[in-house]
Amino acid sequence: MAAHRKPSQRSLSGSTARTALTLALAGAASATAFDGTGHADPRLSPAEVKSRVDSLYREAETATEKYNGAKEKAEKAETALGTLRDEAARKTEKLNSARNSLGSYAAAQYRAGGIDPSIQLALSSDPDQFLDRAARADRAGSRQALAVGEVREQVQEIDRLRGRADDRLAALRARRTELREHKKTINGKLGEAKRLLSRLTAEQRAELAGPADDDRADRSTARDPSLGAAKAPNARAASAVAYAYKAIGRPYVWGATGPDAFDCSGLTQAAYRSAGVGLPRTTYAQIAAGRRVPRSELRPGDLVFFYSGISHVGLYVGNGQMIHAPNPSAPVRLAPIDQMPFAGATRVA
Repeated sequence: MAAHRKPSQRSLSGSTARTALTLALAGAASATAFDGTGHADPRLSPAEVKSRVDSLYREAETATEKYNGAKEKAEKAETALGTLRDEAARKTEKLNSARNSLGSYAAAQYRAGGIDPSIQLALSSDPDQFLDRAARADRAGSRQALAVGEVREQVQEIDRLRGRADDRLAALRARRTELREHKKTINGKLGEAKRLLSRLTAEQRAELAGPADDDRADRSTARDPSLGAAKAPNARAASAVAYAYKAIGRPYVWGATGPDAFDCSGLTQAAYRSAGVGLPRTTYAQIAAGRRVPRSELRPGDLVFFYSGISHVGLYVGNGQMIHAPNPSAPVRLAPIDQMPFAGATRVA
């Protein structure tokens, strides 16, 4: 009997080996592309690193504005839920008081030798049965029947409040899930940018961050915020501009609204909050918060927006300059408005 042998394994060589290697590399490249957070090619030039980092910062900022919007909705849902629960608690207390009053009356009737039928219905241990029979009590025509009707309405109102509270709770849970997803996206983009930047020298990173504020702006105005504020058309705009000047140098932190750190829409919101003007939290809501103005008619205090998705905002301070919170690589600073694709402007004061 012939011995059983394993089939011999053919070694890869020539074109077969090259084909296998090509497929393997293609598969690895595809996996990295789909993952979105794979390590970038270490051979990228500083200019290519800058381009990629700028893109990551824009993507992170877009996610940040979505996070800010979801957070604002979550806070509103949480406040509304608390209000509904408080109202339900107050009405439940009132209901219990009414039932206790009916119970006291029933006890008196019992001692007197009988219980009014309407009171028997009101003291039913089954709320559904009570509500079904409440109509009969309404026909009794007595003061007690009126009290039973009021109790019935209170029970129904409490049920409605609890239903609305359940809806708010579901909305709050959805917003919190959304917050976690946006936070994960933001941290992923910023983490990849940080890895890319770590490959550069200190000099290259400084060059990527761009010139300091005073290199591009009126030095005297940067040193004395009142000079820029004086050019504003009214007191509220002047106050917002003055606040923004004082914020120069504060770090960019996504989701922050001051006073120690800001993201872009957090800075403009804080600046106008200091002037007594309430602004929405996100760029795409802020652009609709006032009157749209063309670029040729900009005045200090106007909000200026950038990119097609309205993902960045700054505060215009005159002479083609704005104060904005750029990204994690640079603090709040003065910058020309033409350094990014202009998307529109809004006057809120």
